[in-house]
Amino acid sequence: MMRYLARLLLIIVTVFRFGLDNLALGSLSGQRYRWLRRATLVGRRWDQPRGARMRMALERLGPIFVKFGQVLSTRRDLLPADIADELAKLQDSVPPFPAAQARVLVERALGRRIEDIFASFEAEPVASASIAQVHFATLMDGREVAVKVLRPGMLDIIEDDLALLRTIAGWVERLSADGRRLKPREVVAEFNTYLHDELDLVREAANAAQLRRNMEGLDLVLVPEMVWEYCKTEVLVMERMKGVPISQAQRLREAGVDIPKLARDGVTIFFTQVFRDGFFHADMHPGNIQVSLEPATFGRYIALDFGIIGTLSENDKEYLAQNFIAFFQRDYKRVAELHVESGWVPPNTRVDELEGAVRAVCEPHFDRPLKDISLGQVLMRLFQTSRRFNVEIQPQLVLLQKTLLNVEGLGRQLDPELDLWATAKPFLERWMNEQVGWRGLAERLKKEAPRYAQMLPELPRLLHDALKSQSSRGEQQALIALLAEQRRTNRLLQGVIWAGGGFVLGLLVAQVTLRFS
Repeated sequence: MMRYLARLLLIIVTVFRFGLDNLALGSLSGQRYRWLRRATLVGRRWDQPRGARMRMALERLGPIFVKFGQVLSTRRDLLPADIADELAKLQDSVPPFPAAQARVLVERALGRRIEDIFASFEAEPVASASIAQVHFATLMDGREVAVKVLRPGMLDIIEDDLALLRTIAGWVERLSADGRRLKPREVVAEFNTYLHDELDLVREAANAAQLRRNMEGLDLVLVPEMVWEYCKTEVLVMERMKGVPISQAQRLREAGVDIPKLARDGVTIFFTQVFRDGFFHADMHPGNIQVSLEPATFGRYIALDFGIIGTLSENDKEYLAQNFIAFFQRDYKRVAELHVESGWVPPNTRVDELEGAVRAVCEPHFDRPLKDISLGQVLMRLFQTSRRFNVEIQPQLVLLQKTLLNVEGLGRQLDPELDLWATAKPFLERWMNEQVGWRGLAERLKKEAPRYAQMLPELPRLLHDALKSQSSRGEQQALIALLAEQRRTNRLLQGVIWAGGGFVLGLLVAQVTLRFS
């Protein structure tokens, strides 16, 4: 309990010191919160913009808050652009934990001594992040591998800090209308999901294996092979990749890499993953991307760290493809209709109003050459506009938009003349062609052929059963109708009988009356 309170106190002091209370509690006014505003004046650091202050505060609070800032930076549909841009600069680099501790963790997870598994194991980690660190090693059969080891006690640390984050999020929602608009509790819940996914290294290995399988034959990107017998929840062993970080562009040029082609290849890889596979690497910052200089794979991308993967359904892909195509055709009515058709806009939304809002977002982009248009920025602004019409943007699309911004930024950093649309357009058009028309029909028939082949021999029996069922239903309906008619006839006869009886009784009464009158 004391540890919890001490950590909470440190968070509160850090929030006040870096002026973050002004961001979260900006709408507070009146006597009720005056004491809180006075408290925030102590030890303030106002020498940096608000985004930089938030980034520095998260760095000060430690690895879990750094990771929280990274996840928060993906929610550009909620955050102001200056804060999102600053949080995207957070580097996942923290001091490593001791080598002796790493050895203990590896041996405990794999159930054997390190000397019995590896011919060599480098004590000094080559990379250290908030969740895990990586050591190079060599297996007994001579294969060079990278060993990823989860930080010790991470689950307890994460649960404690998540509890604090939930508490703070609740305070922000209760105290501030501006804070409620940012939906802090929803963001913390999303962060909770991300973190627990990353804590399972077997899940990461499975993501890598799927991505490697999808990328086979593209010859543009390398994904390390997993050594499955040594993949556990807390330890991951994979093929060691040798490359140059993509951020070292000058070194790549000196090695003879075609930088403009490298930029185009990055866009091709991303759109292939999105529109062909619906399964994309969603953490494509420069720290996770290298370039191979080996003769056999020269100039290919090397993808690393598969803890965050995005997935898209066929409906998601169709929505995105049609939105992009409609945008570049300036068909804003179609963009608005797509929002309605997707079911994300309330059914009573006026399409013409949404069309006007979309036009205001998109039209300014066409004053620039297509190569200067940011698809990520367009998508982000469409999401922000949609929120005015009470649209809840799906998390997978927000993740896609964040990744698209990373890809665009990286591509244009390599080649300022990169025409992203020229690279993306063929994928969008090809995908649309595969979904509609004869080609799309042929593809779907091909995909369903095994199922049809299995059903064909059973078709006569299924048809007979269906007809029999239909006949049985028809007989039942006829019987029900007959019974209903009989009941109606009985009621009619009863009415006639009662009426006749009444008439006869009336005559008798009349006769008796006349007789005694």
